Amino acid sequence: MMKNFLNNINKISTPAYVIDESLLRRNLEILSKLQNESGVKILLAQKCFSMFYFYPLIEKFLSGTAASGLYEAKLANEFFHGENHVFSPAYKSDEIDEISKICEHVIFNSFRQIEKFSSVVKKYNHQIGLRINPEHSTQSHAIYDPCSPASRLGVRVAEFKEIAENNPELLKKIDGLHMHTLCEQNSDALDETVEVLIKNFGDWIANFKFINLGGGHLITKSDYDIERLKKIIHRLQKIFNLQIYLEPGEAIALDAGFLISSVMEIQKEIDGVKNVIIDASAACHMPDVLEMPYRPQIVGENPLGKFKYRLGSVTCLAGDVIGEYSFDKPLNEDDKIIFTDMAIYTMVKNNTFNGIPLPTIYAIDNEGALKKIRSFDYSDFKNRLS
Repeated sequence: MMKNFLNNINKISTPAYVIDESLLRRNLEILSKLQNESGVKILLAQKCFSMFYFYPLIEKFLSGTAASGLYEAKLANEFFHGENHVFSPAYKSDEIDEISKICEHVIFNSFRQIEKFSSVVKKYNHQIGLRINPEHSTQSHAIYDPCSPASRLGVRVAEFKEIAENNPELLKKIDGLHMHTLCEQNSDALDETVEVLIKNFGDWIANFKFINLGGGHLITKSDYDIERLKKIIHRLQKIFNLQIYLEPGEAIALDAGFLISSVMEIQKEIDGVKNVIIDASAACHMPDVLEMPYRPQIVGENPLGKFKYRLGSVTCLAGDVIGEYSFDKPLNEDDKIIFTDMAIYTMVKNNTFNGIPLPTIYAIDNEGALKKIRSFDYSDFKNRLS
């Protein structure tokens, strides 16, 4: 792949996202095999990767999509031929009919929402789900932890038990449960969470048709324990006899994309490191670098390299710094910088802060040919404003 990619590097206008079809296929083949061997159904979490140019490819391997609201649900309905699931912490009254019409599974975040809208969903003979909170954290990133003490996401066991005892007819409106607790984790975290799930909700799970175990499963990472995941799935199927869903986003497009940037200026050295201005931005084009935070990898970097640089953007934000990097050779103006693993949570989260242009989007097909999918200009910036 890298040979084909580098052969095309001078044809790419920066900044740019480049998605490699062969790398995307690799992930999809792993996930498809898991579906075939375990009976689980895997959904594309569009909140992570919504490049609908590739939906015709993805639908050949996966069972459907997971949306976070009306717009993502409409995108899937238009471009993806598969199951269409949606979850939102709350739905608007003027959107629920359209959502219920195009989504086979509508997942609610509270019993109150089910009371308000269940009749709308059932009008289309579609299934109702309820998100639950097992109250078991397995991660250290508080911003991404749905099981934090003050979390607004999911019904806790105490409330669930109260409804089961005092309003069993409301419980009968529910077809399945939804649980999302992980973030970039292996199957050991899911295993311990499922133990808590069975302990807290096991008395009721068998009454439902499905359970969705959410996302955060980094299934296509090289060290992920897929055999352990299969055992978890088979255990739940054996105990409760229901359909299991997973809805990863990162696992689908992991390591399948790149962000290409150009060096604009190299400043004088300060304390052994030179500041470099590039035409890509952490704040605008890869927000998770600042939110998570994390330091993305660059093709050709060497931690022991002689030449040290701090890469920053052209925005006015002083903290819009991607990180410090070392190379064996010095950087020069107009050199290309290639950030890896940039398909996920980039295009879906980018913005035009400071009027910074959105990156052009390219795809590389299985034969190594480069294709420009979408470019952006001033009108895309202006039309977001008023």
